[in-house]
Amino acid sequence: MHRLLVALLAALDAAVSAIVGWAAVLAPLTLMWVFAFGVLADWSALWPATVRIWQLGNFVPLSLTLDGQFLVETGLPEEAGSFVLSLAPLAFGVLIAAFAARSGRRALRSGKWATGVAAGTVVTALAAVIANVTSGNPVATVDAWRAILMPTLVYAVPMLIGAVTGAWSEGDDGIVDRIHDAADRLPSGWREFPALMVRGGGMALAGVVGFAALAIATAVPLRGGSVIALYETTQVDLTGAVLLTLAQFAYLPTMIGWAMAWMAGPGFAFGAGTGVTPAATQLGVLPGVPLLGLIPEQGSPLLLLSVLAPVVAGAIAGWGVRIAFRAEACAERVDHEPTAPRVVLAVGIAVIAGAGAALIAALTSGSLGPGRLAVTGPEPGAIALAVGLEVLVGAAILLLAPRSYERRLGEWVRGDDDEEGASDENVGGRRDIAASLD
Repeated sequence: MHRLLVALLAALDAAVSAIVGWAAVLAPLTLMWVFAFGVLADWSALWPATVRIWQLGNFVPLSLTLDGQFLVETGLPEEAGSFVLSLAPLAFGVLIAAFAARSGRRALRSGKWATGVAAGTVVTALAAVIANVTSGNPVATVDAWRAILMPTLVYAVPMLIGAVTGAWSEGDDGIVDRIHDAADRLPSGWREFPALMVRGGGMALAGVVGFAALAIATAVPLRGGSVIALYETTQVDLTGAVLLTLAQFAYLPTMIGWAMAWMAGPGFAFGAGTGVTPAATQLGVLPGVPLLGLIPEQGSPLLLLSVLAPVVAGAIAGWGVRIAFRAEACAERVDHEPTAPRVVLAVGIAVIAGAGAALIAALTSGSLGPGRLAVTGPEPGAIALAVGLEVLVGAAILLLAPRSYERRLGEWVRGDDDEEGASDENVGGRRDIAASLD
């Protein structure tokens, strides 16, 4: 495909991503403006509010300054008049990243993925500039460089990852293929090492996040009474209830990140000097947000069993990688699986899973308000260490456990177990079966 056409298609993807992001905020805000304010609504504030929420969803911190009269009317203390809001509604970032990764893979299939990534990055940066320039207001301000850089990175990095991972598996006749060829020249037992390590780390991290999402789903019926009670205390009308629910859905991935931190052991904070862990919960007064009703009021030693979830995720990843590794050994007519690569694989899986957990912890941390609420979310370093060690235990159990049938499997693949010998066709079929395990 022609380079110009690739650039135009990638630019269109980036423009659609920005427009859809703005529309996702603008639509519910418009309903609120109509039903809550009516003819007295200040429509000039609608677009700035939309952009600021979109920027927050792209991890741009907002500096909020509330009017003194508003503080008096609402009974808020004077120190609450100025604070930073940086805890992002992670749903925005997740959807943008998924769309960008898909665009990167499409650029790869066109044969000019670098051009596509560059075009998408430039258009996203241009959209961020336009949004920031047209949304000035005295209530919520942002640093201009962050307002441009963060939305650009949220789109460009997943797009690049999507293109590179696709190039690794499908080929790109370029630098990724040259790296892949270099990996293919490694000795037997190490040849598939990079791909297996990344695959195993991704499986382990996906497993941990999946268990965290399951924990949230389990908490809904168990803590549903608290959530309903908080809805009743808000005393909002139907429109307000709908908007409040939509806002909470935007923060649902953030809650899943907190559940991951809780499950791993270190837990998370909801304010300075607080902590929510399986063993104990220490909280102050919480804002009246219904979703916060899912936070357990107290810990229990029994809940410490939740740390087994990352261990199980590591074991599943180790099992999947061991099957692929064993199939590779059989295809190479090797009677045993080398130990050293399996040890490094287990460590690599744990490192990748821990790094991914640290990234999730960083993305789900920030400031949620004035005072003690400036410290909210998990600590990335502690989460990385906990998840990494727990995944390492599970992965090592499955990767390093002895296989009593290991030699027998190699004989079966080669056809040495047949008393009368095996035909080339049968042996080839057995190797195809072993290779299909990869």
